[in-house]
Amino acid sequence: MSTNVEMLRRVPLFYGLDDVQLELLTRTLVRKAFPKNRVIVTEGQPADNMFIIIAGRAKVQIADSDGKEVILAVLGPGEFFGEMSLIDNNPSSASVITIEQSHFIVVSKDDFRRHLAGNPEVAMNIMRGLVRRLRVADKKIETLALLDVYGRVARVLLDFSELIDGKRVVRHKLPARQEIAKMIGASREMVSRVMKDLENDGYFVERDDGTIIINEREPA
Repeated sequence: MSTNVEMLRRVPLFYGLDDVQLELLTRTLVRKAFPKNRVIVTEGQPADNMFIIIAGRAKVQIADSDGKEVILAVLGPGEFFGEMSLIDNNPSSASVITIEQSHFIVVSKDDFRRHLAGNPEVAMNIMRGLVRRLRVADKKIETLALLDVYGRVARVLLDFSELIDGKRVVRHKLPARQEIAKMIGASREMVSRVMKDLENDGYFVERDDGTIIINEREPA
């Protein structure tokens, strides 16, 4: 039980809950693991659960009438999905697919609604998460509208980076070139060409261990 409480304490959705509330949560939440490329949520299908990622990553994507796929976001530990359908009872607006082996906390519809009603902190955190997604969507629309392909690829690099010792570092493996292409509305070949150009021009350096160091200032 104490291990599960410690796990929940690290999940942003449950920030603000005390140990007693967290212990009550552990009695209803279910943990599941899924392999890479597993479809967790299917666009247009009913959804009865919310998923919280505790390890791994998953992509959120939609497809048009011609089957062309667009990646809306890549989610990592601490982030959640599926809550919109539990709130409005509509089918899932996007598919969610693991991009590596991942572990989740699964919350059923009944438990979700009970936690919202009984824990104002959880309800507030859900609202914060929804607002954060709206801001990310606005930023993505702005990027697609105003930046060329070089700028869009650079934005992906920055979005996947974190500030470590004053430097922008991409610690986790980037999605495949084809996946990045789906994120920015370009071809895989164009993404590969742009990545190569940016690296050759000194805008980033890829180390042997796969991490990427981004040079935020324009190279001389």
